[in-house]
Amino acid sequence: MGIGMRELLIILVVVLVVFGTKKLRTIGSDLGGAVRGFKKAMGDGEAEGTEAAKQLQQAAPDAEFPETKAAAKPAAPSDNKAA
Repeated sequence: MGIGMRELLIILVVVLVVFGTKKLRTIGSDLGGAVRGFKKAMGDGEAEGTEAAKQLQQAAPDAEFPETKAAAKPAAPSDNKAA
């Protein structure tokens, strides 16, 4: 039911005929640049988020943050017995 090698080659030939090699090359390079820009923006956003969290932790060391609270003390054993 999936796309086989023959169908993939037919699609590639049709795309080459419709767009041409030069236009296809520009489309590919534009798409690659867009993907690189997206990855860079995601990395910058995540770095900015972790930096803001570190600044908050340094500004208020006695504040309880969920990620440090969970790592600091393990879960207590349950006294309830399952029936």
